Amino acid sequence: MAYVFNQKEMPRMTSAIPGRERVPFVNKDLANTQDLFAGVQRLNAGSCSPYHYHEKCEHFYFIVEGSGTFDTEDGSCAVKTGDLIFIPQEEKHRLNAAEDILMFEFQGPYKHKTVILDGGAQGLTWVQVDGTVRTHIK
Repeated sequence: MAYVFNQKEMPRMTSAIPGRERVPFVNKDLANTQDLFAGVQRLNAGSCSPYHYHEKCEHFYFIVEGSGTFDTEDGSCAVKTGDLIFIPQEEKHRLNAAEDILMFEFQGPYKHKTVILDGGAQGLTWVQVDGTVRTHIK
């Protein structure tokens, strides 16, 4: 069943690591699928994702606004509004926000394991703070 939603009404998740917020659009709970995850994520200036990788999962970030650096084993590069970052499975990575970042995020399949390399298990801890589930099209 298709659905229509407004970002402001969706469940908002905050991370145990300060400065990160996620609004999932497609996931097991919202769309009854583990084939993919899609949503928006915000990183506050000065915050970052933990250095990590995903087993058996491709990952994309599209930077809607903001800038920062993207780190891999091969080094770091500057990223900014309009950049699309593709992360192959098992590629170690971290996104650092020089200024507030709003990005669209996609992971597929979502039946995967995330391995945190620094920052501890907090990097996997997200807590829903508000929102409803969805409006169905009938």
